[in-house]
Amino acid sequence: MHRILSRMVVYRMSDQDSILYQLADVCRELLEGQFDQEELAGRVLSQFHRLLDLATQYGFDKNLWHQYLAWLIATTETPFSLTCEKTGARPGSVNTLAIRDFKLFKELFNFDFTQLEATLNLDCFTIMTHYSAIRKDRKTYNAEVSEKIQILSDAIAAAEDEQAVFQVVTAFYKNFGVGLFGLNKVFRLAGTGDPLVLLPISNTVDVRLHDLIGYERQKEQLVANTEAFIHGGKANNLLLYGDSGTGKSTCVKAILNEYHLHGLRIIELYKHQLQSLSAVISLIKNRNYRFIIFMDDLSFEDFETEFKHLKAVIEGGMEVTPDNVLIYATSNRRHLIRETWADRGASASANDIHYTDTVEEKISLVNRFGVTIRFDRPGRDDYLQIVQGIASRYPQIRLSGEDLSAAALQWAQWHGNLSGRRAQQFINHLLGQSDLPADRSPETSG
Repeated sequence: MHRILSRMVVYRMSDQDSILYQLADVCRELLEGQFDQEELAGRVLSQFHRLLDLATQYGFDKNLWHQYLAWLIATTETPFSLTCEKTGARPGSVNTLAIRDFKLFKELFNFDFTQLEATLNLDCFTIMTHYSAIRKDRKTYNAEVSEKIQILSDAIAAAEDEQAVFQVVTAFYKNFGVGLFGLNKVFRLAGTGDPLVLLPISNTVDVRLHDLIGYERQKEQLVANTEAFIHGGKANNLLLYGDSGTGKSTCVKAILNEYHLHGLRIIELYKHQLQSLSAVISLIKNRNYRFIIFMDDLSFEDFETEFKHLKAVIEGGMEVTPDNVLIYATSNRRHLIRETWADRGASASANDIHYTDTVEEKISLVNRFGVTIRFDRPGRDDYLQIVQGIASRYPQIRLSGEDLSAAALQWAQWHGNLSGRRAQQFINHLLGQSDLPADRSPETSG
């Protein structure tokens, strides 16, 4: 195995601590004949444990070795793989080198572990290549990544030769992408340190726009702006604002689910991370995806200054925001920065020489968003329509329409207001009381 890896060119990997390289070192020591059997067996089992952890994380099954190698191919960012992501396979000498590497990968796919197992008195590779995973809830692992990797793994295993593997892999890069951004659709920033680290979020809500009952005009505006963006047209940064629980953030989650197969990705950023906004944009600006930087429940107190980072990026900085990046934010406030009556009074004017400039500073941030969409709390009839719509998805809720409406209104009275969120919480309550509870529906409010 170590001899195979030593001949890699395009896919020569720098991570010497990877499972692949650690097992290659074991194979090398076996061939050299100078080894401690127990120590070497322990090292193999340690790598097998790491492989099981990876399989649990991504829901791998059947042949874990094949799926691990496919995962390496899918996640290794090289000039070759990044070019294929953007344009597919193009003529060039690098293709000859890549095809040679794919011949080596086919050798790794077909690697015979029989002698290693016999020498070290192990059977872990037999288990690894005929693995039967415990059935798990899709929410407990990254199911979407798992499905992509299994498609790639099966296709490589079935390929007749390295030329066929080349066609399989380059098509995979073109269709699904490569690396972190290719396999995942939503990310969060880990802290605010250096280097910048984006972590994929695997457990997301599978909500669609039709799950959000009502707000048709708002959804139409959101879709129009987003479709223009993903198709390469002009689009605006967008602010969804209004009453709490009306579906603002749910709409953004739904947009991701509707369009991620068209190359849409979302990076979730919190207010205290705005100082890293420019660095995040620099990291993603040359990738073949459309990125929405999403800031949920955005607002600032009058003493907070983080909003200046956002203003500079949206419009006003020297560097132009790249065409593949937009900012979507939700807020309960129209003007984002808290104002008080004192800001408008005579005392404020007396204490602030440039009072008008100060007021303008506070309202200028919202003006940087080209599109603003308002979400109002539903009235009584709209609220009951939302309740009836959600309840219709659950046959175990057997209340009559009249009884359901009466109970829903009572629930809202007890819990403060009418909103989509209150409607969903009421249905969750009913399902909790049911003899046959089902999985909760997708979110219907933000």
